[in-house]
Amino acid sequence: MEPLLAFGAALLALRLAAALARRWRIRRAPELAAWSAALVAYALGAGAMAWGAAAGWNDASFRLYYVCGGMLTASLLGVGSLLRAGVGVAAPVGLLYTGFAIGLGIAVQVEPVTGTAIPDAAEHLDLVPARVVAILGNVSGTLAVLGVALLTIRRRPIGNALILAGVTVAAAGTAASGLGVAETALFVAAAVVLLYLGFLRRS
Repeated sequence: MEPLLAFGAALLALRLAAALARRWRIRRAPELAAWSAALVAYALGAGAMAWGAAAGWNDASFRLYYVCGGMLTASLLGVGSLLRAGVGVAAPVGLLYTGFAIGLGIAVQVEPVTGTAIPDAAEHLDLVPARVVAILGNVSGTLAVLGVALLTIRRRPIGNALILAGVTVAAAGTAASGLGVAETALFVAAAVVLLYLGFLRRS
């Protein structure tokens, strides 16, 4: 059941990422591209959870989970929010960070990963550089999302409220990752629906 729940959450995130990508092709609004990329990363992170739950975690599935879920999702959400607010420099900075995070995720040394429970990054990665980069990316991305949402909540109350709820649920899912794949997958699915609806309202 756990692999199916995680796989379902991955498919849902990917489906909603595709919907945002279609809207971007029509409108060419850069925030839609960033939000779509964030949901693709979210989907890949959930897919890695399904992989780990079904076949046992290994170095490859952990790298995919950590890079996409730990390094890219929140930062790309933040890039989208900044672009929506008219901060154009967010696009090149986001591209540079994304390339750096992917390269780091491929190159960094990982302590052997086994088992079916979601691995604790502190047990498999050194603090510097991988965990520090993930912390900085997550904190800056989350602050950007929350800051833009709160500053513009009077103009777009429903969309921003949905995004704030989605970020809160996603954070709760991260905190609940120690409970297991099934619980985390449910948080992932709920968060991606809230975020998607919020993006549609804001755009």
